[in-house]
Amino acid sequence: MVSGRWIETGADLWKDRARSLQLRLRDRLRVAVDHHRRRPKIYDGYLSSTVERWLQRFSDFRRDTLPSSSTFYRKKVSKDIDPEADSVLTRMLQAVAVPVLGNVCHVFMHGLNRVQIYGAEKLHQVLENRMENKPLITVSNHVAAMDDPLVIAALLPPSVILDAQNLRWTLCATDRCFRNPVTSAFFKHVKVLPVSRGDGIYQKGMDMAISKLNRGGWVHIFPEGSRSRDGGKTMGSIKRGIGRLILDADNLPIVIPFVHTGMQDIMPVGAKLPRIGKTVTVLVGDPIKFDDLLAAGEKDNIPRGKLYDAVSTRIGDRLHMLKAQVERLAVQEALQSQHYHDYVAEQAAGIVQHVDWEALGMDNYMSIGEDHASPPRQEPSSEQPLVEKQMEENSQDRYFRLGFSRESGIVSRIRDYMGSTELMLFSARCLVANSRVKENFENDSSIGGLEQLLDALV
Repeated sequence: MVSGRWIETGADLWKDRARSLQLRLRDRLRVAVDHHRRRPKIYDGYLSSTVERWLQRFSDFRRDTLPSSSTFYRKKVSKDIDPEADSVLTRMLQAVAVPVLGNVCHVFMHGLNRVQIYGAEKLHQVLENRMENKPLITVSNHVAAMDDPLVIAALLPPSVILDAQNLRWTLCATDRCFRNPVTSAFFKHVKVLPVSRGDGIYQKGMDMAISKLNRGGWVHIFPEGSRSRDGGKTMGSIKRGIGRLILDADNLPIVIPFVHTGMQDIMPVGAKLPRIGKTVTVLVGDPIKFDDLLAAGEKDNIPRGKLYDAVSTRIGDRLHMLKAQVERLAVQEALQSQHYHDYVAEQAAGIVQHVDWEALGMDNYMSIGEDHASPPRQEPSSEQPLVEKQMEENSQDRYFRLGFSRESGIVSRIRDYMGSTELMLFSARCLVANSRVKENFENDSSIGGLEQLLDALV
C-alpha cells in the first residue's frame, strides 16, 4: 500500500512538472511568434531599410525631374575612385579585349556594310592633338542597341583602335549590361561603366565617369539616356547627367557631337544579331563650347541646376541640327546610288568600243551590239557555230550581246549573267593590255583617265 501510494504520488509529480514545462514552452513560443508578426516595422523611431530605400529613390526622382533648386551642387571626384580598374590584370585584359572587339566591329561596318562618314577629321584631330590632361566627351543619338561599339569603331582608323588605353569609356545600365557575373566581367574589360536607372546624377557610376575625365580620358555618352522608341525618327530629351559630366570635371572637356542614321536597319528593335548589306551615314560636328556658360555662372551666381539645364539644352540643339543634316545626306546618297549602275553601264559601253578585239585574237569569237530597244533572242541552230547570250543592264535601255565559239574554253566561264561593272573591268583590262589600242588612241582623252577609272572601281 505504501509503495503503491508513493508511486502514484511520484507519477503525479512528474505529470505536473511536464505540464508546467509544456505551458512554459507554449508561452515562450507564442510570445516569439506574436513578436515576429505583430511588431511594427519601426525601430527606435527610424523606418525600415526597405522603406528608406524607396524614399531615397523617390527623392532622387524628384530631384532629377523637378526644376532646378539648391539641391544641385558640384561634387568633387577623386581620380582614384576605382582602384580595381587600375590593377595590372584589368589593364592587361583591356589591352587585349578592346582592340580585338574594335577591329572586328570596324571590319564588320566597312566590310559587310557601307559607311559614309562626313567630318571624321574633326574627331581624328582632337584625338591626335589633345593634350595629356585634356578630357574628351563625345555625344551622339541612340538608335540601336549596338550603336556603341559599331559606330565608334567605324569612325576610327584601325591604328587608333589598337591603343586601348586612349579609347573611350562608356556608360551602360546595370539591368542591361551587368545582369550576371559573365556579362559584368565582359563589359568591365571593354571599358564600360555601370549606372543604375533612377539613382540620379550623383550616383557612383557618374562619379567613376568623372574620375576618368579628371585623368584626361575619353568618355562617350548617349545624352538621351535610352534608345529611340521609333527607330531613330525622333530624339528624346537630353538628360542633366551630361551637364554634370561637363561642369563637374576638373578641366572643361572637349565635347564632340555626331549623329548617325541607318543603324536601325543593321540592328532593328528586337533583333538578336546585326544585319549586313546596309548603309550607315555619320556626320561629325564641330566642338561645342561652354566657356560662356561657366563665365556667366561665376559672374551671376547661377544655380548649379540651371547650369546643368543650359548645357543639356545646348547639346540637344546641336544634335537636332546635325540630325536634320545627316538625314538630307542620307537621302542624297540614296538618289546617287540609283544612278550608279546607269553610269557604270555607260562607261563600260565607251570602253568596249575602243577595244581592238582583232589584236587580242577574239575577232572571230566576240561581237558587240548596242541598241536602245531590246534585241530579239535568237534560237541556236546546228548550222551556226556561235552561241549568243543576251544580257540586260540595270539601265534597261542598253544591251550587249556577247558571242563565243562552242570550241572556245572561255564559254564555260562566261555562261552566267555578267554585270555591268564586271564587263567594264574586263574591257578595260583588255584595252590596257593591247599595245595597238594604246598607239591608235594615244591622244584620246577618254583613254587618259582609264587608269583613274580602274582605281575607282577596284
